[in-house]
Amino acid sequence: MTVFHCAKCGTALTPDLRELRAVPDAAAPAAKRGRTTEGVAPPTVPRGTYAIDPDPWGAPFTTPDTQPASPHPARALLMPPGMTGMVPAGPRNSVIVHPDDASTLQLADSLGIHHGCCGPLGTGGPNMTCPCGAKAATLAADCMGPHELHLHPLRTYAVPSA
Repeated sequence: MTVFHCAKCGTALTPDLRELRAVPDAAAPAAKRGRTTEGVAPPTVPRGTYAIDPDPWGAPFTTPDTQPASPHPARALLMPPGMTGMVPAGPRNSVIVHPDDASTLQLADSLGIHHGCCGPLGTGGPNMTCPCGAKAATLAADCMGPHELHLHPLRTYAVPSA
């Protein structure tokens, strides 16, 4: 079991979580994953668990020809206008958790074009703040993309529990 903390202030951001053996497939269309009562796709990681995504995820973005192909299933994000066709070049090894497992984090106010009809797209870089104000994670929660929270690998750290 592991608890994730803010690298700036040390605040625990999650309860004890169990590591999954593999990153769940988020490539299935939202229509096949179903909908929650809020109208968004169900989270890709079950509550009480986490997975480490070995691939680049999130901002910044680049053209596909500058990023090596990944052997893992795509964790595609719904891209805002002007960014269509771009691929993630963000940090590797982000920690994917169920959004409800990080209740101390708050959505940042300025999402601009990076907000879809039902929630944040996750394309604008870290959009979730710790109570200390540090941007520690990125929430992707629009109805047409994956529904997951990525803890930034340099802005958070893990502490194994006893």
